[in-house]
Amino acid sequence: MVDLEAVKLRYGIYGSDAEVSRALEVALKVAPTDLSVVITGESGVGKEIFPQIIHANSPRKHGSYIAVNCGAIPEGTINSELFGHEKGAFTGASETRKGYFEISNGGTIFLDEVAELPLTTQVRLLRVLQSGEFMKVGSSKVQKTDVRVVAATNVNLPKAIESGAFREDLYYRLNTVPINVPPLRSRKSDIFLLFRKFSSEVALQYRMPMISLTNDARELIDNYQWPGNVRQLKNVAEQISVIEESRMIDSEIISKYLPIMSPATTFSSGAGGQRGGYGGQYGSSSDIGIDREMLYNVMREMRMDISDIKRMLVDMRGGAPMTSTPMPSVTDSRLMAWENAIATPISEHIGLPAHLPSHLASSISSHPPQGYVNSQVEDIEDINTPEVLTKQMAQKEAIIKSLIRHGGRRKEAANELFISERTLYRRIKELEIEEDDY
Repeated sequence: MVDLEAVKLRYGIYGSDAEVSRALEVALKVAPTDLSVVITGESGVGKEIFPQIIHANSPRKHGSYIAVNCGAIPEGTINSELFGHEKGAFTGASETRKGYFEISNGGTIFLDEVAELPLTTQVRLLRVLQSGEFMKVGSSKVQKTDVRVVAATNVNLPKAIESGAFREDLYYRLNTVPINVPPLRSRKSDIFLLFRKFSSEVALQYRMPMISLTNDARELIDNYQWPGNVRQLKNVAEQISVIEESRMIDSEIISKYLPIMSPATTFSSGAGGQRGGYGGQYGSSSDIGIDREMLYNVMREMRMDISDIKRMLVDMRGGAPMTSTPMPSVTDSRLMAWENAIATPISEHIGLPAHLPSHLASSISSHPPQGYVNSQVEDIEDINTPEVLTKQMAQKEAIIKSLIRHGGRRKEAANELFISERTLYRRIKELEIEEDDY
């Protein structure tokens, strides 16, 4: 029998939360088998550790272990990445290539963000799970592979099945053994322990005194909801350790590093109410406070983009001052007046996700940030340009600025823009954004 505490120590899992211990026990019990496993939990809870534990304690531990982020691979190439391709199978396929399922034969493959797989790829994956067979892209030859599949997702898969985004038969093939990793807010007894762990690591690495928390600061972090879970807690502990000169941290200091949350904001512990996690992209109406705050931040940044558009239009009109009066004798369609600008939802002008939930959209309209919407409307009234042009330009600028901020890393940019990485790839292509732009 594997010692649970030894496993925690080896993989840096701190705390005594019963749900975490139960998840580890299930992982260790299923490890010696070849059963497929689905790990669920919100983003940032540490789901990626469990496939490593399963592989290291299985008979396949001497075989390959490959982790694949399904959301980071463009839809057009994901079949080739997973199953390989033959030479000449598509433009650019200059040689035969092995896919991850062939490379990891005899080992374990971890499919992170498995809910992001296209439906066509889900069919191929289902065949591998059923019979161990697959075909390379561009080939009619059936190949065999012996691979243990462990998947993870922060999406509510039953709801994805209802919407037609995930196959029900694949769900039951994958979900032989489910493991749920609890969010940090349900592990209150572990929060302070984890904070001390992260801050002590920074102190040791950079040879500085370790920070301490006052009682009110500790109470604050214990009661904070931590929407980013362990990942957010780690970032906050590291920032405070490096930036603050005082080594005694009170609640006033620590609150500067925590995003503002509505006092009424609560989180549902059920599968359908976790924002950005195992419950859907936006979660229930109780999460409006957090989502609205994030969207306001995006809106504020987009005001600069609209100002840039105004200046560009001034140049296009030969330096004439901008007014709300339609231009006479306009022949260039790019400079046509758009009388319906004010009636258009502000989310359209700044390129927010088209699938924004109705309850969140109505919240934006009924609870605007102080001094924002009115000034935004005034800006919009001054722009004499088609709505569609402005929307595309604003989207393009927002994407480019986000990519620049994150050094071209598309996953981080997609998270900041509240879209999936695959959607970001598609918008980059549609808006003709080149790497030189960022």
